[in-house]
Amino acid sequence: MNAGGTTALVQKFLDDLAGDSPAEPIVRSLLARATERLRYLCGSLLHRSYPRLTRPPLNLQADEVIGSVVERLLKAMREARPGTVRQFFALASQHIRWELNDLARRLDAQPKVASLEGELPGDGAGDSSLTPAGGRMLRAIDELPPDERDAFDLVRVQGLPLTEAAQVLGVSSTTIKRRVDRSLRMLANLLADLRPDASLPDSAQVEES
Repeated sequence: MNAGGTTALVQKFLDDLAGDSPAEPIVRSLLARATERLRYLCGSLLHRSYPRLTRPPLNLQADEVIGSVVERLLKAMREARPGTVRQFFALASQHIRWELNDLARRLDAQPKVASLEGELPGDGAGDSSLTPAGGRMLRAIDELPPDERDAFDLVRVQGLPLTEAAQVLGVSSTTIKRRVDRSLRMLANLLADLRPDASLPDSAQVEES
């Protein structure tokens, strides 16, 4: 993935959107160029925060989500005009979450019927892909200050290296690391009651959902 090339080209499309040219062709070109990154973000969020959706009966893969996310973004960007790469990927991440939340709700609304092949005891069948605790964690992330939320989303949720996240946000890798560390402390405080030992969780613990 050429993060630098994608970032520069996305910014060019966003600059074009601010001009007088018709918006829809620019948006379609933008989304076509950013598809690889969007697919990566879909896959990362799906497997980290919604692993139940990747198992039967849905067996969901990122390629099955990306089309719906692009449609969401096409509609959203008829009005929304992100001016920076940071704002664009923040908008994309929000719509990815909304799409996966919708899929989780539809899955939970289905009748709980036994699989023809049977379910293994303790495999989590029937559990929601987005548990109450998981929902709280996503809401807590959304409540972080914008700088910390964007850094956490790119590095801990979407899995970008510090250097790539720094390019997207236009800051140094050191700044990204500082913001991620600060976001982890904030999340530890917001979600302290979810940890029976009440100790400060490390990065891996906070990341689990």
